[in-house]
Amino acid sequence: MALRLDRIGRPALVWLLARLILGGIIFYAGLQKTLHPEGFLKLVRQYDMVADHRVLNLVAVVIPWFEVYCGLLLVGGIAVRGTALLSLLMLVPFTVIVLQRALAIHGATGTAFCSIAFDCGCGTGVEVICYKALFNGMLILLSCALLAIPRKVGFTTRVAQ
Repeated sequence: MALRLDRIGRPALVWLLARLILGGIIFYAGLQKTLHPEGFLKLVRQYDMVADHRVLNLVAVVIPWFEVYCGLLLVGGIAVRGTALLSLLMLVPFTVIVLQRALAIHGATGTAFCSIAFDCGCGTGVEVICYKALFNGMLILLSCALLAIPRKVGFTTRVAQ
């Protein structure tokens, strides 16, 4: 049976698009990190937040797979609210950490804030910080939207006239 978009109510369509977009982006970012673990480890090391190399290695291995798992859950429509909450709990601190690094670069070099670009370890390569902050803000809003959508949002059929 094919999915017919004319049989989906608007709230359900918004819910579907939000979880597919957020899930797809989180899955892609996690997959990029799992495919390049040494590169991700080097990027995580640059933040200088973890002194113990064993903990650093654990972080560099666990986070990408956790992102892949969360992305798959969102795309699959499984435990959406819980996964959206986990996404939010990942996105907010990651965004703050990236902004702190950008502020440190700004303070050290005097470079205009929106001209600062670096590979933040997000799986998307070198990013201009203002665009990355805006992008992460949109992902945070998508996570919040998935938390706010009522549980009973579902598919509705329209009566043919």
